[in-house]
Amino acid sequence: MKHWLSVLSLTAFAFCHREPAVGAPTSEPFGTTKDGQPVEIYTLSNETGMTAKIMTRGATLVELHVPDKDGNIDDVILGFDDVSGYESDANQYFGCTTGRVCNRIDSGQFTLDGKTYTLAKNDGDKHHLHGGADRSLDKVIWNAKPFETPRATGVVLTYTSPDGEEGYPGNLSIRVTYRVEKQMNVLKVRYEATTDQPTPVNLTNHMYLNLAGAGTDSVLDHVLKIFAIQYTVTDEELIPTGEIASVEGTPLDFQNGARIGDRIDELTETGAKGYDHNYVLDPPLGGSIRSAATLRDPHSGRVLIINTTEPGVQLYSGNFLKGQTGKDGKISPYRSAICLETQHFPDSVNHEDFPKTILRPGESFRSQTDYLFVVRK
Repeated sequence: MKHWLSVLSLTAFAFCHREPAVGAPTSEPFGTTKDGQPVEIYTLSNETGMTAKIMTRGATLVELHVPDKDGNIDDVILGFDDVSGYESDANQYFGCTTGRVCNRIDSGQFTLDGKTYTLAKNDGDKHHLHGGADRSLDKVIWNAKPFETPRATGVVLTYTSPDGEEGYPGNLSIRVTYRVEKQMNVLKVRYEATTDQPTPVNLTNHMYLNLAGAGTDSVLDHVLKIFAIQYTVTDEELIPTGEIASVEGTPLDFQNGARIGDRIDELTETGAKGYDHNYVLDPPLGGSIRSAATLRDPHSGRVLIINTTEPGVQLYSGNFLKGQTGKDGKISPYRSAICLETQHFPDSVNHEDFPKTILRPGESFRSQTDYLFVVRK
């Protein structure tokens, strides 16, 4: 909270030239999946220029509109105009809820309570990535229920992943809540889950951000600050070695804020192909929410502040974007957006010293990440 207030004190909100539609959440059809399931999209809006749109396939954030320093409102995340785009090969997890376990699991295997489980190997046919190949959380249809309170508007999405889906044990009941505050441009995303068998859980949102507006050619001019002095070292296949190292003196050091493009070329020939690294976030100053990152576009004046209950954040610099055609016919070139995925560490299930990801019956998984947008003149 102290960090938010310090940024807000430097911020002027300029919301002229806009007429946002404000009110209770609305829904409309967003197309039909290849197997004939209807998909809905829910619109959440507030009084200060923010609009978020969430579809029921993958509990996916499809649009996120926020004002710039001159009051012009743009969509700042990548996505598609209807569900068919999200079912195509052009989709690279745009805006989805990712899991059951986001990021990578070494060799698609883990051992839990003496039993070894084998998962889908959908990352180079060797490792498990983002929950699997066919029935990961980004590919299923969720139930949705909108809500409105005096302070916020939102939608709750629920899905029960059955025992054995993508190789995971247990029936996992998941609840994702998207909430837009009415008088501040903040999107709050909350995750909750329960299980009837021990199982790993690690959930995140995989939105691709460009604060200059989706479809802008590059994100490399953005200035990024990450509240971390360490990262988890990986091999060339991006599997953690177990080592936790300092970012100081490396291209990964964003402690004091740096332009994303300044040192990225030093990483182009590595296994990550740029930035694709998990940062070990600094401990929270109080309570459970900690500062994760700030992202600033110097041209539009938009600033994003990310706070989370998670211990890590994955920085990914769009190294495999390839000019997909997205919303309104806009193109998404190489490195035209970044992801800041709050999470437990990759492959935690296979590393005793990493934060635990095992959820057991009688326990509740809870996680929250807040995305606050302000402008700086």
